[in-house]
Amino acid sequence: MSAPTAIDADLLERARVRFEVDGARATITLDRPDVLNAQTPSTWVALRTIGEQLDPDVRVVVVRGSGRAFSAGLDRRMFSGERVEGEPGLAEITARGPEAGAALIAEFQEGFRWLRDPARVTIAAVRGHAIGAGFQLALACDFRVAADDARFSMAETSLGLVPDLGGTLPLVRLVGYSRAAEICLTGRRVDAEEALRIGLVNNVVPGPDLDAAVDDLTAQVLRPLPGAVRETLALLSSAADGATEQEQLLAERTAQLRRLAELSALAGAGD
Repeated sequence: MSAPTAIDADLLERARVRFEVDGARATITLDRPDVLNAQTPSTWVALRTIGEQLDPDVRVVVVRGSGRAFSAGLDRRMFSGERVEGEPGLAEITARGPEAGAALIAEFQEGFRWLRDPARVTIAAVRGHAIGAGFQLALACDFRVAADDARFSMAETSLGLVPDLGGTLPLVRLVGYSRAAEICLTGRRVDAEEALRIGLVNNVVPGPDLDAAVDDLTAQVLRPLPGAVRETLALLSSAADGATEQEQLLAERTAQLRRLAELSALAGAGD
């Protein structure tokens, strides 16, 4: 495996994010195991840059953490006022004023938003803690495969903050408003068994089997033609966003006509 030269190696090193491509699969690894892969603004800049520069031939992106955790959320030094070299602190974001502060947060959100683009399938491989920003990173992906020691928590409210990296919409889509509100406002830990029961994750496996389970899922979603996967994800997203029945039926038949045209073209090319 090797990282494409288009991705700034210095940026990835500073953020301690590893990015590897193997054929149609890319793997993003948060690589700060000493602090349970706690995130900083540099993490989000690196994620955004990967999304912007990702080769269109990549059809599956796996997101994982190094060591025993997926991600324990935002680096706690960001809350304490302790200066983290090269990183804007929370006070600094506030000091920029409402417009500039909102623009900066919007840039951070882009590090997560592209993972929901139907152009590719995204899979979070979750072991151990997925807290706060870590939980939201997992929620940004299409699929979540969890080890049996996975623990999810939306801890922002307990710190006086709100989830602001795009996690609220997919959480409500997955578990409904009332349960999402309870998870966010209490900040409690949701273990792997409960996460599977309430639809928060797709699969739970013993810890040693996590990588193999993700490899198997990757192989399965790579089997269909890329266009069929892309169009299906877009249709499901439209339905989840509240399309009316007539809007959804129109979207389905329009997408199907595009698929039939592509299949006809492929058949003609084979003659």
